Amino acid sequence: MTPILFSTFIALVFLGVPIAFVLGIASLAAMVLVGDYPLQVVLQRMFAAVDSFPLMAIPFFMLAGSLMEKGGITSRIVGFALSLVGGIRGSLAHVVSITGVIMGGISGSGVADTAAIGSIMVPEMTKRNYHKDFSAALVAAAGSIGLIIPPSIAMIIYGVSAGASIGDLFMSGFVPGILIAGGFMVYSHYIAIKRGYPIEGKKIWPERWVSFKDSIWALMMPVIIIVGIRFGVFTPTEGGVVAAVYAIIVGKFIYKELNWSDFPDIFGKAVISTATISFLIATASLFSWLLACEQIPQQITQSILNLSDNKLVILAMINVLLLIVGMFLDSGPAIILLVPVLVPVAQSLDVNLVQFGLMMIINLTIGLLTPPVGTALYVSSNISKVPLVTLSRAILPFIGIMLLVLMLITYVPELTTWVIKK
Repeated sequence: MTPILFSTFIALVFLGVPIAFVLGIASLAAMVLVGDYPLQVVLQRMFAAVDSFPLMAIPFFMLAGSLMEKGGITSRIVGFALSLVGGIRGSLAHVVSITGVIMGGISGSGVADTAAIGSIMVPEMTKRNYHKDFSAALVAAAGSIGLIIPPSIAMIIYGVSAGASIGDLFMSGFVPGILIAGGFMVYSHYIAIKRGYPIEGKKIWPERWVSFKDSIWALMMPVIIIVGIRFGVFTPTEGGVVAAVYAIIVGKFIYKELNWSDFPDIFGKAVISTATISFLIATASLFSWLLACEQIPQQITQSILNLSDNKLVILAMINVLLLIVGMFLDSGPAIILLVPVLVPVAQSLDVNLVQFGLMMIINLTIGLLTPPVGTALYVSSNISKVPLVTLSRAILPFIGIMLLVLMLITYVPELTTWVIKK
C-alpha cells in the first residue's frame, strides 16, 4: 500500500492537482488497489476529522478578520503605528512591521495581512522614494507574521492535530512574533540610514493620544481574545465567536464603515474558506489514518532517531525538513500531514508540544516567502509589480532574521515555555 499511496501523491502534486484532492485520491487509490479496508472507512474518517468543537474556531476567526478589514480597521492601525515611529528614519518601514504584528492579532492569516498592508503601504512608500523591491519584501515578510501572532489559524490546526493546548499556543506565539518584527525594524533602520529614507513628521503626545483613541477598538480585539482564553473566561472556539460579534459591533456601530450590504459578501467568503479548510482536514485525516495503519510514522521516527542520538542534531534535521516542505505546501496541509509523523519524534526527544508547534509554524511561515509556493511573496509581487526574481532576492535578509528567531525558539525553549500555564 505504501508505494501506491506515495507514488500517487507525488504524481498528483506534480500535475498541479489541489492538495485536498491529492490526499483524498491517493488514499482512495491505495485502499481500492491494495488495502483490505472497507470503503465505508473513507466517509467515517473524513466525518470524524471535522466533527471537532475546537475546529469551529477557524470559521469564526476568519469571519472576524474579514469583518474588521471591511470595517476600516487597517487604516486606523497604520495611523496609530505611524504616530509611534514618525520621528525615526525610515518611519514607514517601521509602520509596516508594527502593523504586521497588530494585524496578525486580528486576522490570523499571513496572506490576508500581506494583501491588506501592501495595498496601503506600498504606494505610500513608493511616493517617498523607498526602493520598490525593499518595500515589497518588507510587506511580504511583515504580513506573514500573521501566521505566528495569535489568534492564528495555523495554531488552531496544529493544536487540534497534535492534541496541544491552543490557549498555550496563543500565549507563546507572541514571543517569536515580536522578536521577528523587532528584527525587521532593526534591519529596516539600517537600510533607511544607508539609503537616506525619509523621516515622517514626529507626533507629539497629544496627537499620539488622539491616534490611539481612534484605533483603540481595533487594538482591544486581540487583547480581549488572549486575556479571555488565558483566564478561562472562554475557550479558543468561544473566543472566535466573541471576536466575530465584537467585529460586527465595532465595524457597524462604532466606526460605521461596515454596511449591511457588505455582509453577504463577507459571510460568503467565510463559508467558502471554511469549506475549503474543512475538506482539506477531512482528506488529510484519511491520509494520516492510512499512514498510521501502515505504521509509517513509527518507521520514520525510528529512522530519524537512528541517524543520530543527539537531540540538537535531530531538531536541526527536522527544521531543514520543514523548510523544504514549506517551499511546496501551504501551512494547513503541511501541518496536518506532518504532525502524525513528527510529533512522535518530538515526544521521544522530550520536546514540549507547544515549543514544537511554534517551530513548525515559523518554518512554514518562511515557506510563505519562498518559491515555488510562496503565497505571500506572490501577493506582494502582484501588488507592487516587482518581478518575482527581484523580490526573491530582496526577501533574503528578512528570511535570515526569521531563521535566527527559529534557532532561538528551537534551542532556547524557555523563550516560549515560560508563558505556558502550569
